[in-house]
Amino acid sequence: MKAIDNKELILALEELEKEKKISKTYMLESIETALLTAYRRNFDQEENVKIVMDEQTGIIHIYATKEIVEVVEKPDLQISRVDAIKINKDLNIGDSVDIEIFPKDFGRIAAQTAKQVIIQKIREAERNIVFSEYSDRKGEIVSGIIQKTEGSAIVLDLGKLEGIMPIKEQMPTEKYRVNDKIRAYVLDVERGQKGNVQVIVSRSHPDFVRKLFEFEIPEIYEGLIEIKNVSRDAGYRSKVAVYSKNENIDPVGSCVGQKGIRIQNIINELGGEKIDVIEWNEDPAIYIASALLPAQVMAVDVKEDEKFAQVVVPDDQLSLAIGKSGQNARLAAKLTNWKIDIKSETQFREILASKQESEEE
Repeated sequence: MKAIDNKELILALEELEKEKKISKTYMLESIETALLTAYRRNFDQEENVKIVMDEQTGIIHIYATKEIVEVVEKPDLQISRVDAIKINKDLNIGDSVDIEIFPKDFGRIAAQTAKQVIIQKIREAERNIVFSEYSDRKGEIVSGIIQKTEGSAIVLDLGKLEGIMPIKEQMPTEKYRVNDKIRAYVLDVERGQKGNVQVIVSRSHPDFVRKLFEFEIPEIYEGLIEIKNVSRDAGYRSKVAVYSKNENIDPVGSCVGQKGIRIQNIINELGGEKIDVIEWNEDPAIYIASALLPAQVMAVDVKEDEKFAQVVVPDDQLSLAIGKSGQNARLAAKLTNWKIDIKSETQFREILASKQESEEE
């Protein structure tokens, strides 16, 4: 049979290079590798074969590489010197020579194989493009439409691919309905077992709140106000510590906005979640007192080496400082990265009195 002409294939590969940015050389190498596998599967597996596709014409050449010997014992792998010098008179025993072969029906196999490789490589390239695009969007907020629920996970239509929101990344106070449009934070971008791209999104992560602040408060986006930390009990309460080097900027006031309009937009997005905006301070005692808002604090005694703070509050402020199920104290501790022990004024006086009695004894 004659060598296989694939001029149309070359034109198709050139178009792919332009449109999909898939290298023509890479595609040719992939097709050659697949053709070699196909040849070995359908023909003589013992032969030392190589397949070369002409980059200009697309003609596929199949060569059997044979060693030149005096006496041929393995016809698939060897050729006699007598026959070899008919090809090239300069060949000697021990040299190798490539002999073009034309296996029957390989043209049909080659066409099918090339088509399969092209389809596979196009899919891979598209997945790589999407993976690269969404890897760059890691840490950003995306909008999507709820497509379905798979077990406890929510599946979002993000346009080019799906977003998965596991149950731990959902807000416990929200109900998710098919066709609802929601925003979520891109937590991670992963490749599935079959190479599919999966975007893991979250509405419960503290950084979702951080990003919403960047959207709503221009001073944060512009770098005039810095978010130092965020602690969150998703759906119920968040605490956000903000700071500005510029003394003329009120970081808390800027975040809350006139009549609270800026912070209200974020609260609405979070379904009514309460948000305490705290001014960060390098003095841990001041920072910890602020972090316990809305409770009023009388005194803070800090132990720097242990990162432990003893806080005293008025008697009527104790339950507020601790919060329901310890929420306020827990979020303040997360925000400041300090261990915080809260006592009422009466409790503190009783501890002091008890210590004094022990010392007198």
